[in-house]
Amino acid sequence: MAERQVLPFGSWPSPISIEIAVTASLALREPLIDGNDVYWTEGRPQERGRQVVVRWNDREGARDVNPAGTNARTMASEYGGGAYTAADGTIYFSNLEDSRLYRQQAPDEQPTPITPAGPYRYGDLVFDPSRSRLLCVREDHTPVIGTKGDAGGVDPGGRRGAEPENTLVAVNPETCEVSVLAQGHDFFSTPRPSPDGARLAWLAWRHPNMPWDGTELWLAEIDPAGAPRDARQVAGGSDESIVQPEWAPDGSLVFASDRSGWWNLQRLHIDDGAGSAGVPLAPMEAEFAGPQWVYGMSWFDVAGDGTIVATAHRDGRDELWMIPADGGPADRVEVPDEQIAGLHVDGQRVVYLGGAATEMRQVVLLELSTGQRRVLREAAPVEVDRAYLSRPEPIAFPTTDGAIAHALFYRPTHPLVDGPPGDRPPLIVMSHGGPTSAAWAGLNLEKQLFTSRGFAVIDVDYGGSSGHGREYMRRLDGQWGIVDVDDCVNAARFLAGRGDVDTQRMAIRGGSAGGFTTLAALAFRPDVFAAGASHYGVGDLEALARDTHKFESRYLDRLVAPYPDGIEIYRTRSPIHYTDRIRAPLIVLQGADDHVVPVAQAEQLVAALRERRIPHAYLLFEGEGHGFRQAQNITRALQAELSFYAQIFGFPLADPFPPVEVEFLHAR
Repeated sequence: MAERQVLPFGSWPSPISIEIAVTASLALREPLIDGNDVYWTEGRPQERGRQVVVRWNDREGARDVNPAGTNARTMASEYGGGAYTAADGTIYFSNLEDSRLYRQQAPDEQPTPITPAGPYRYGDLVFDPSRSRLLCVREDHTPVIGTKGDAGGVDPGGRRGAEPENTLVAVNPETCEVSVLAQGHDFFSTPRPSPDGARLAWLAWRHPNMPWDGTELWLAEIDPAGAPRDARQVAGGSDESIVQPEWAPDGSLVFASDRSGWWNLQRLHIDDGAGSAGVPLAPMEAEFAGPQWVYGMSWFDVAGDGTIVATAHRDGRDELWMIPADGGPADRVEVPDEQIAGLHVDGQRVVYLGGAATEMRQVVLLELSTGQRRVLREAAPVEVDRAYLSRPEPIAFPTTDGAIAHALFYRPTHPLVDGPPGDRPPLIVMSHGGPTSAAWAGLNLEKQLFTSRGFAVIDVDYGGSSGHGREYMRRLDGQWGIVDVDDCVNAARFLAGRGDVDTQRMAIRGGSAGGFTTLAALAFRPDVFAAGASHYGVGDLEALARDTHKFESRYLDRLVAPYPDGIEIYRTRSPIHYTDRIRAPLIVLQGADDHVVPVAQAEQLVAALRERRIPHAYLLFEGEGHGFRQAQNITRALQAELSFYAQIFGFPLADPFPPVEVEFLHAR
């Protein structure tokens, strides 16, 4: 065995190149089964982020369905999702360029538009086989001037212009007729026709709720013309989040509800009468669903015999469970996956997106009757020795007011290199977005980029994160910019107290909401972190509340305070007003087409850093929105961030890529 080298932390040569990590960032989403075919979508950084529907079967293997020049993606609610569905070999999808819905009956034919041109966006597509039509959410961006109302009107507080109107619609693929099925709420999702076509279930909610705060489950009978009648709310409300209603063969509805404090499964027998709360299924302190940030999310499904196949999340990992139709004891299905998403069932086959600490995200097909597990597609093959991969260590640590917070800790890992004796590695604290997202145990090569070069990484599930029950998520109510910052600070100090990291070389990074936590930590806790990286981070809460898109336009009412009544709280919490307190060097990475966090916020922050001669770097990426999708831009952003840390912390990089320019680096 070769003698281990001793090199400075951060300088370790790594086979996990940035190019490998970016190639591996192929985004696999939304698998489903249609007869003998399995479908999913792939977001491809190498194709400027184009999203493609892929079909797999035993005869042909995997092949693209969408022709070049199409992009099966929607911007409904800005974050999109549910951009396609398949039925009897035909696919229906939203094309990003014009936002129209298209039908395509074979991979080699040109798609045909089935909705009229106009200022519309469509998402959450499902096929209604009893009437050969599509059901989906439509977002109408027709300008509305001088009106008021919950949907499509001018906000009484004067902070926003007219909002788009959301409705639930049916689309006839033959006539291209679009008919409205439900309207009047601010948001709709998850249309579900019953197998016999007699009923329709869906979710709806109103401002200021987000779908993880409170949703309503609605039900209607469907008349012979296909229109709903006798629509009524059958479950949920402003303080209960219901997720993903699905029909069972016996005519009952299965859904996830957090009324117990955890998103657990419930069964509602429709004919039990008003006031029926539903029957709990497999109650446990685990999450069988999560925040519905995008359309088309699926955590469980019901097989033809009534068996429920479900994902349960706890302790940073996912588990696969089967719940018998007769309500008998649930059985855990042993699979190697620690991360499971997008689950869909057809007969005895289950398809889902799986992953583990040493395996990239995969499209997995599981035969329930035999236990056979097949990998149909990998985000990218892991071509590096797994000895270079750092395994996550779940930790619970004390934080403010005697509370306990959670995180996944990744130690620097290299089979051939050690750090200098007595030295401690630099730490990168990752503050995730959302802020309702969560730290996941699945392999993420972006983290491994850092750990294989000698960094320690901690991915913090600060208060407000999902995966730990409703009460844990509610810790952030009115406390955004306080609880999340405290938990990130206390995570770093916990590791420093254990002797795991260098207290003088701790950095914090995050994107979007995580970028806000990063900026707030640097402004309001300036003695903790020696550097920061903001990826399209929120600097001005007031601007976010005033200028953002409809889906999040009232989000901050709960996280911060009602706006504009709480305007002083917004200003007090916004790092942009306290740049004079930022002392740590900062790198700012921003998309030029970001409509969630506009460029103006990033440039205001950079101007303040420049005025105070704080060392900083600023990279603006043309053609990128809220989150980077193009390979060349993702590559350059990671290169710049690694180069930035090397210059700030004073170690040479083993990588040969061009350094980023850090203004005022030598003025410190």
